[in-house]
Amino acid sequence: MPLDLGKIFRGGSRETKPIITSPRSEGMLQLDLRKRVALVTGSTGQLGRVIVRTLADCGADVALHYFKQHDAALRLERELQERGVRGLPIQADVTDPQAVNRMRDEIAGSLGDPDILVCNAVIQYEWKSVLEQPIADYESQFRSSVLHTVIASKAFLPAMIARRRGRIIAVNTEAAMQNFHAQSAYVSGKRGMDGVLRVLAREVGEHQITVNQVAPGWVVSDREREAGAKPQKGYESRVPLRRRGDDQDVANLVAFLASDLASFITGAFISVSGGNIMPAI
Repeated sequence: MPLDLGKIFRGGSRETKPIITSPRSEGMLQLDLRKRVALVTGSTGQLGRVIVRTLADCGADVALHYFKQHDAALRLERELQERGVRGLPIQADVTDPQAVNRMRDEIAGSLGDPDILVCNAVIQYEWKSVLEQPIADYESQFRSSVLHTVIASKAFLPAMIARRRGRIIAVNTEAAMQNFHAQSAYVSGKRGMDGVLRVLAREVGEHQITVNQVAPGWVVSDREREAGAKPQKGYESRVPLRRRGDDQDVANLVAFLASDLASFITGAFISVSGGNIMPAI
């Protein structure tokens, strides 16, 4: 069943919101992704798994990309089966064109060509000052942010262009606008990715393909919940909403951008930070 916009369950103890209706629609506005195929890179990560579940709840079949977490991908596949949609665990190094092309062919043969590409995977590393950060970390962020996006686009865009339909959604970060101490490698990779995606939005728009970015703040994820998430007063005091968001907040925006409701939104960099950053005109 398609997910009712406004009935999306948000963050554990929060209540559901009223159904959102529109005088221009015959009924409820719905995030309806039935008959759509999505690929989420980094599906088994803290944010990726919630994006996968949310897209599945909207009716999409999902290719579950992973690099090392095979067992976690299998668990996600079982969750999707329980939701009544198809899941396909698939391993690949997203910085390797041959591996991504193999993944493309396997997805096409099993689920069909993806309509929705969510570039979420990124290499993790220890943050240090510019003078202390190893050069290899800058290279890893370039590969997993910029090249990951370019390689995936080259692999999956041709089928979208042929159908004149598609969604590319990349996970950026509030750090790209903060430029705080020790963020340099991460920021350099994400800012480079931003540039590629803005150009790409112009290049593929004529094919009715949208390209957008979601920029999370410091959100609460399963790892923190399991450890007993504690208030982060220093961070929260700077956020206009005076709280941290969660992984579901980010996944909700991804699902919206993947849907037909967002068919005229492209080239956007959208903050999910409670106002902690405010991209300006």
